[in-house]
Amino acid sequence: MRGLPRPSRNNQRRLTRGMQAVLLSLVIYGVVAGQPKAISNGGIGLAITFIPAILERNYEFPLDPWLGLWITTAVFLHTLGSAGLYGRLFWWDNLTHAMSATVVAGAGYTVARAVDLHSDDIFVPRRFFFVYIFVVVLSFGVIWELFEFALDLIALSTGVTMPLAQHGLDDTVRDLMFNSVGALVVAVFGQAHLSGVAETLRDRLGSKG
Repeated sequence: MRGLPRPSRNNQRRLTRGMQAVLLSLVIYGVVAGQPKAISNGGIGLAITFIPAILERNYEFPLDPWLGLWITTAVFLHTLGSAGLYGRLFWWDNLTHAMSATVVAGAGYTVARAVDLHSDDIFVPRRFFFVYIFVVVLSFGVIWELFEFALDLIALSTGVTMPLAQHGLDDTVRDLMFNSVGALVVAVFGQAHLSGVAETLRDRLGSKG
């Protein structure tokens, strides 16, 4: 992500608080209107947006302002999609799949790179990480599609409306394609940006070893 404008910590906090306010409003709407789906989607999304701050405060794991905003934005976009944008904007699902894939790719790369740095017995060539990121994201994508398929089966057998659903083979292939786009972004631009996070995680592993 080199070359992108880097938000200051104050700007990152303002953007994060703004998205959290929208998610909280969604929860309040769900309570007032009696919409359990809005309450669950908004509540879960809101809780996840606090993870970067918890990591910094409770575990002394400093996150670059870009990374905290990155995670919050991915959750925010998905929650808005679940609130109705998936059905109204055909491209919203593609956007959220690509964005979520970048988070999965970033997490997978950070853990693998930290283990590589931490252990003298493990050496992972840097060029291999490009392939590794794709494998992690595509594997996660397949598991997610199987999860959605299982929810479809439960919905058919029980008549209960599920928060997630598949919409045919074309939708599944399109989801996997945009997952690959997200993986490509991290593989090409994200490794340099995430190296500092991997080193911090390596230090944490070392201090516990």
